[in-house]
Amino acid sequence: MTFDISKIQIPTDPGIYLMKDSDAKIIYIGKAKNLKHRVKSYFLKNQNYKTQKLVENIANIEFVLTDNESEAFLLESNMIKKYRPRFNIELKDQQRYTYLRISDEKYPRLLVARRTRDGKFLGKGKIFGPFTQGSSKLLTIGTLRKSFQIRICKTLPKKVCLEYHLGNCEGPCEFKDAQERYSKHVSALEDVLKGKNQMKIFTKKLEDEMHQAADLQQFERAKDIRDTLIRLGSLQTKQKMEYVDNSDEEYFGIGIKEHTATVMNFRMIHGVIRDSDKFFFDLVGDNSFSNFLYQYYTTHKIPKFILVSDLPENYKLLESLLSEQSGFEVKILVPSKGKRKNIISLIIKNIELIHSTGGDPGLAELKDLLDLPVIPNIIECFDISNHGEDFAVGSMSRFVNGIPDKSGYRKFKIQTVSGRDDFAMIGEIIKRRYYRLLEENSELPDLIVIDGGKGQLSSAIKSLISLGLKLPCISLAKENEEVYTPKSKNPIVIPKNKPSLKILQHARDEAHRFGVSYNRTIRKNQIK
Repeated sequence: MTFDISKIQIPTDPGIYLMKDSDAKIIYIGKAKNLKHRVKSYFLKNQNYKTQKLVENIANIEFVLTDNESEAFLLESNMIKKYRPRFNIELKDQQRYTYLRISDEKYPRLLVARRTRDGKFLGKGKIFGPFTQGSSKLLTIGTLRKSFQIRICKTLPKKVCLEYHLGNCEGPCEFKDAQERYSKHVSALEDVLKGKNQMKIFTKKLEDEMHQAADLQQFERAKDIRDTLIRLGSLQTKQKMEYVDNSDEEYFGIGIKEHTATVMNFRMIHGVIRDSDKFFFDLVGDNSFSNFLYQYYTTHKIPKFILVSDLPENYKLLESLLSEQSGFEVKILVPSKGKRKNIISLIIKNIELIHSTGGDPGLAELKDLLDLPVIPNIIECFDISNHGEDFAVGSMSRFVNGIPDKSGYRKFKIQTVSGRDDFAMIGEIIKRRYYRLLEENSELPDLIVIDGGKGQLSSAIKSLISLGLKLPCISLAKENEEVYTPKSKNPIVIPKNKPSLKILQHARDEAHRFGVSYNRTIRKNQIK
């Protein structure tokens, strides 16, 4: 049953909305300048299939208000990384990126945060990140500890250790004045981990304290602050070197086909293309080029210039957020001439090639996952709609290039099976369908999908063998969305966010809808 939007009060403020399913699990997070206008738009007619599937799963919606759109942008991104909803853009496995943890102890330590397979952080404390592999913050974790006099001992000793004598720790284990200052060191470290601008503010504060200590003839204190400033200077130098080693330009092209976006990028190092990636995401809700870029740069180095084939929506806001995050001005541009324009044209040419050879990106993914001989541009999916012994029908949906070909849908009255034997019914309609195609010398599908488990698949395979056909055939079990193939005893579990699974689900849902509609018509006629 579709969620009744009229039953909840929706604020008109800016903020984010969290859509939940019947298990109270967050399935989608979006942002809006006006929450009421945005959320109500999901429940209008003529939405694309993927948005319809999202709406069908909504059981509740929660709201978090912000002061402005910029705050909503930031909060949305952080919440997506935290909850990883299945309908949002998720570019990479978050476990590939490094997080730092300030432990929850009387005298906290700075550690690399470890994560479980399901993304939960191990250990208590405050988490900072993500930082990309090779990030200066990870490489200089030792420098950060020394700069802020953070202890490294696993268990607090009773007497000071070598770190104290090296000047890396003030010894809160033994000295009361060090214990009193320790919380200030931790607070300053937290500020620096939050961003580069905080580093500048903290450095200026230390310089003022150093001069003040010198004026008061507290030379030992002034010397300690000077040493800390030297260490921080080393950290900042490494950050600058890291930026120089990477490119100050990155190129993105975007192409859209059947409500799925394909994004391709080139990373330039010293003017040469050194790396490239491809990304696919569904155009559901607020999933957009702008959201993609912001999510991308939470886990990648931000360049000074981002060259794009099309300006993302709210690009000025995006520039502002990335500039604040990086500490320098970031520009998003559409090149109009020269080498930059040629690079963007090359990316678009590659995207067009992907679309022309693979159709929907999910089809190419299906070919690899199911080890198919060709990309399944034609898919036929079968279902049985069974309401008692007298009302059993079969139905078939047909997809061409990943989208419904409704003129090719077929319905079947069960003729040879009595009782409620779904296996035998599947066998009958498969045999009837492909016997007819052989007789007419018509085009056969690249993939047959059966709604059901191993039993239904086995019946379908037997019917195909009896006709002398070796067509690729799989079944999709609805309970856990497991894919069964004739070659393997164990099912294939395709991640829920993969476009390949969404194509199979769409084909299965269409076959089911078509069969239920036909069954309902038969029952009405029988009653009349």
